[in-house]
Amino acid sequence: MAIHVVRLGTPRAAGESLRIGTVRRPPRGVPKSEFSKRDFYDVWLPTVAPSQAVMDIGHAAETPADWARFFQQYRKEMKRPDAAHAIALLAAMSHATDFSLGCYCEDEAHCHRHALRQLLLGAGALIR
Repeated sequence: MAIHVVRLGTPRAAGESLRIGTVRRPPRGVPKSEFSKRDFYDVWLPTVAPSQAVMDIGHAAETPADWARFFQQYRKEMKRPDAAHAIALLAAMSHATDFSLGCYCEDEAHCHRHALRQLLLGAGALIR
């Protein structure tokens, strides 16, 4: 049992099972009925996605200091009760079942899922 952190829209790996989208917005131009079929996600969980303001910081980031600010602001948002509860739930679920979660970003090092992975580990999650 564990969480598999993925890039949404990529082919599913064996054992991924349920795929959770931790993104602010659904995929553009894709009908809702196609989200799962096209390997985006089965369930949408925007609660652990960065706010638009934090996404704007990430989209403008060019330097290591910019990226550090992005991750700092994202971690700050994830301390909100609703986000912290969702992270705790995902961490607990990782001990009972396999599932995946992710975002659209190509480079995980410059994506909120990098910080989310660390937050989940800190909450005791099992991650592949």
